[in-house]
Amino acid sequence: GKAICMASAFFFEGLEEKGIKTHYAGIVEDGIAKKTSELREPGDTMEVGLVRVIEPAVQGDDYDYSVFTAERGNFLIPLEVMYRNSLPAGSSVFKRLEDGSLKPADIGLDGMPEPGQLLERPMLDVSTKLESSDRYIDWEEARRISGMDKGEIEEMQRIVLLIDDMISGEAGRLGLSNEDGKVEFGFDGGRDLVLVDALGTLDECRFSYRGLPVSKEIARIHYRGTDWHRDTE
Repeated sequence: GKAICMASAFFFEGLEEKGIKTHYAGIVEDGIAKKTSELREPGDTMEVGLVRVIEPAVQGDDYDYSVFTAERGNFLIPLEVMYRNSLPAGSSVFKRLEDGSLKPADIGLDGMPEPGQLLERPMLDVSTKLESSDRYIDWEEARRISGMDKGEIEEMQRIVLLIDDMISGEAGRLGLSNEDGKVEFGFDGGRDLVLVDALGTLDECRFSYRGLPVSKEIARIHYRGTDWHRDTE
């Protein structure tokens, strides 16, 4: 817990130095939120700013996102954005390629990829965040359901690529490959994008060391193909 907390704090502080707004306030020590450089020892409690979580209305099997077109600020954007630097075995991309919901050309490839294939440039994926099960969507639907404009979507994508570059650089110093990761955003009261949740950790990223998974992917591999996995699918 301390390792994950400190890793996320490290990246929040690094991004804030680059002018990216986040909900991070510090690591709590002696009841006070402190920057990592002020801590006597690692901590497992992070203080953050809160935003409203506005649920889309459920209409049968569909979701009504019209509430987000009226809201201007202080809410969680109902999207999860993923960057992908490679396509490791077990990536959801392979399932989507198999069922036809994604085409190789959509990710800049001429043919079907192989597990473990490196991408020439990062692929940005987006899914819903507040539905009963996350659903991959295209960027036009993402813009529409979130009430964001084209410029806000482009700024979100720019920040995610910057995050990917920072995490990949730091992970590379340890001999780790940053294969993919997820990021979440909110709007503050002035409708500026703000990074929320956590980032750069073994929960948010899929890291590998010389081809060996070192994140929660290990548990996924262990359970894949079991009766429990088939039931959850």
